[in-house]
Amino acid sequence: MTAMTTGNSSRADANRRRILDIALAELLRDPDASMDQIARAAGVVRRTVYGHFPSREALIGTLVDEAVAALAEAHAAGRAGVTDPAEALARSVLSVWEVADRYRLLVALAQRTVTVQGIRERLAPVRESSVRLLRQGLDGGTFASPLPAAALACVHEQILFGVVEAVNDGLLPAAEAARSAAVTVLAAAGVPAALATALVTKAAPTG
Repeated sequence: MTAMTTGNSSRADANRRRILDIALAELLRDPDASMDQIARAAGVVRRTVYGHFPSREALIGTLVDEAVAALAEAHAAGRAGVTDPAEALARSVLSVWEVADRYRLLVALAQRTVTVQGIRERLAPVRESSVRLLRQGLDGGTFASPLPAAALACVHEQILFGVVEAVNDGLLPAAEAARSAAVTVLAAAGVPAALATALVTKAAPTG
């Protein structure tokens, strides 16, 4: 590969990254933002945007893919090194929410274009990791539920989507969402409310 080709590739990658960053900001500000609006905000012509993303749906799909990758990383990082399943679950939800809060308006937007099933398919690796954690807690008696681990993971996933929608609809202050989500997820796993609250308070970042 020549130096010129490498340079062109680097510029293209930089343009693509800039378009994605600008698109996320514009779509969070205005969920109906068009490709024209995104192009203007990015300081490029519409043809440049379409050169990277053939449609608005493709652009949103790429943003959703990036959001899911960030969620998976946060989910793993949150519980890394934690042996107690309940504390690990609390920390993973709190960590995930830091990412989810940034993308929460995108979730509502993506449901129009990517479809809920498409989002669920993208979340499969995160769900599988959750199943393993929940199975460990159920087998060890930390969690108590009439549901098997796989079904409980689906319930937890829907709880988090529900909290996202509650914040988007103005039913829950965004500042309270992370702790509320974590306590609710623990309670759904059979952790007593007082213990769930204490675990989340311990795990939540201060300041």
